[in-house]
Amino acid sequence: MQHRYQILKPDWIVTVNADFEVLQDYAVVIEDNRIQSLASIDEIQQLPCFAEAEIIDLPGRVLMPGLVNSHTHASMSLLRGIADDLPLMEWLGEHIWPAEAKWVDAAFCVDGFQLAAAEMIRSGTTCMNDMYFFADEVARSAEQMGMRVVVGLIVLDFPSVWAANADEYLHKALAVHDEVRGMRLVDSAFAPHAPYTVADGPLRQIAMYSNELDVPVHIHLHETASEVADAERNNGQRPIDRLDQLSLLNSNLIAVHMTELNEFEIERIAEVGVNVVHCPESNLKLASGICPLTTLLDKGINVCLGTDGAASNNDLDMFGEMRTAALLAKGFSGNASACDARQTIEMATINGARALGMADRIGSIEVGKCADLIAIDLGDLNTQPVYDPVSQVVYAAASRQVSDVWIDGVAQLRDSEFCQLDVSRIIATAASWANKIRG
Repeated sequence: MQHRYQILKPDWIVTVNADFEVLQDYAVVIEDNRIQSLASIDEIQQLPCFAEAEIIDLPGRVLMPGLVNSHTHASMSLLRGIADDLPLMEWLGEHIWPAEAKWVDAAFCVDGFQLAAAEMIRSGTTCMNDMYFFADEVARSAEQMGMRVVVGLIVLDFPSVWAANADEYLHKALAVHDEVRGMRLVDSAFAPHAPYTVADGPLRQIAMYSNELDVPVHIHLHETASEVADAERNNGQRPIDRLDQLSLLNSNLIAVHMTELNEFEIERIAEVGVNVVHCPESNLKLASGICPLTTLLDKGINVCLGTDGAASNNDLDMFGEMRTAALLAKGFSGNASACDARQTIEMATINGARALGMADRIGSIEVGKCADLIAIDLGDLNTQPVYDPVSQVVYAAASRQVSDVWIDGVAQLRDSEFCQLDVSRIIATAASWANKIRG
């Protein structure tokens, strides 16, 4: 079998390994889809594969792991800007859910996913944790496009275009889970929407299946103060307490938003290993609250970053999330050292991989891992001069400076140009949906 080798030679390599090494005068060797070697330039030149490898010089660029968007609703990109400047429940109940009831079908989900995937690739995201309808169609599209994705196996109590009731949602969830197990770039996670939209019975079943299959559970949790207050009034307990009683509070849980937490809840999620997804820009835009990030990090809780969907953010730019998360943590805590640049990059890479159960495959530049990599050009005015490339990525760089992207060893972006995707077609398709939706 003929192997394909690529040798990437940047100015800096931010490994995000356990020691968070930042290397200069080093190169990365990709063999097919894996990182085969990480060594000095002199050592690389002595490797047997050097003569047959494609040498890719990346001057002025920092090479780092691809970003992991740990919470999004990709297909909702087609609803970007449809209802802005509204609080969460009004936004959902009066605008988003009615629009979904009218327009969402398999074609909507595939076209919206493709728009989102292209936007993410262009801005350095190589893996997304998605939650939306028609996960089967989205999975097939992701595999064809070359985008790494964890598709959400959505569960709700109420009917939608995808399923009529919780039993049908669960039946379809298991079918999609079985289908994607044979895919190269697609994994799955159970995705009950929220405690207020899924009853105890389905949640118990999800807990059982998650434990038996070792599949993550991806859920909105403690997103707003009103959500928690309503639960206490209606059920006599806070949502986290309820999930704990239903055997869902464990290391398979990916809890999104988590803006309203008391001291006991923070201790409990630290004890059982719950993963938290911080979505700072969406939470700020919807005035949902602020996740107590610094406290969570201090307790050793695995916190990762997500954009949420483009209908509430309104972009899928993880560079924006990194900078906002870091600055918000400092301002909220009154501590300028809170959520430093290194921690911020970890939240956007290896922490997301851990939450998804993929840390053995992605999230850092280490030998044997999949070659999900991005190069960022620090030669622009806004990132000169460079004293510390890690700080520069978090506090100064813009997503437009992502010049190169590899997913599973395949170049998706080279010198800021797409290699695989027909972006003109994707944009035209999005415009045609907008014409239909606006009437």
